[in-house]
Amino acid sequence: MQKLTLKKIAQELEVSISTVSKALRDSPEISDDTRQKIKAFAKLYNYKPNNIALSLKNRKTKTIGVIIPEIVHYFFTTVISGIEKVANERGYNVIIGVSNESFTKEVINMEMLANGSIDGFILSVTKETQLKKDYHHLKETINQGMPIVMFDREVKDLECDKVVVDDVQGARKAVLHLIELGCKNIGIITTRDHVSVGNLRTVGYMNALALKGISLNENYILKLDDELDNDENIEQLQQEVSNYLQENPELDGLLSVNEKFALMAMKLAPVFGKAVPEQLKVIGFTDGVLSKYANPGLTTVSQHGRDLGEQAARILIDRLEEDEFEVPYERLVVETELIERGSTA
Repeated sequence: MQKLTLKKIAQELEVSISTVSKALRDSPEISDDTRQKIKAFAKLYNYKPNNIALSLKNRKTKTIGVIIPEIVHYFFTTVISGIEKVANERGYNVIIGVSNESFTKEVINMEMLANGSIDGFILSVTKETQLKKDYHHLKETINQGMPIVMFDREVKDLECDKVVVDDVQGARKAVLHLIELGCKNIGIITTRDHVSVGNLRTVGYMNALALKGISLNENYILKLDDELDNDENIEQLQQEVSNYLQENPELDGLLSVNEKFALMAMKLAPVFGKAVPEQLKVIGFTDGVLSKYANPGLTTVSQHGRDLGEQAARILIDRLEEDEFEVPYERLVVETELIERGSTA
């Protein structure tokens, strides 16, 4: 048998993970027969709980751990506001950890918070985690019975609850809008393929072109390192977008997978004789403060972060409070909304 976990014990004995956890702690909630059966099975296969398991549900903290990749991003702040709203309404507190897009910091944050501080996690994995494709810390946490709700960035093969944005649909809707406005040569500024949201938005872009019978021009796809979204790399971002606009003077429509890339394109377009929106129409993602107050305002795909956070908190708390039986994992898709402003009007 592979390394024994609470989840595997539960599967073998056809009981819930919660029942196994309580039985191994001699909880009076579990019948004596069931306790003895579970403890005997665990002893027979030399079950040894890891650090997460040691702290697992020793007590109800009524606290949720939230791990986000960055704190300054408008989308993540709106998600947190939604999580806190539902958590507070249902008597839970929220502890926030920031991974700064670092795999190591993500793991450390999870280990620290799982050490008796929280009852479950809501998290968006880092770009580095997606690049490494190393999800051992997430799988181990789930296997030991601590629930996780993933949001925004989805790991397909991870069995847990998920609340995601329909990124394909959002990008497709944006590009179709550009086509309706008369754009013939539409480009996209996106991220490298290992970043799931950028990849999905690129798929949506290509879907829209195919739907309208427009041939895909690979030169119109600019894939940038995700680090260029950081303020310290602003000069490199400016150079990359300048080169792109210079090499594709025929562009009349542009979709960007985030707010910063879109605003950089809007800033540089006049340098290359492109007035926005007359000669170049631009759409971004996020609907942050910068989108609202840019001149012209940035047409954007809103991800409804607050609603996403509310749904993630609801799913997690429901699971925490229904721990006497196994609840099927939920995958909730939040629809996007196109908000039109001056960059396309």
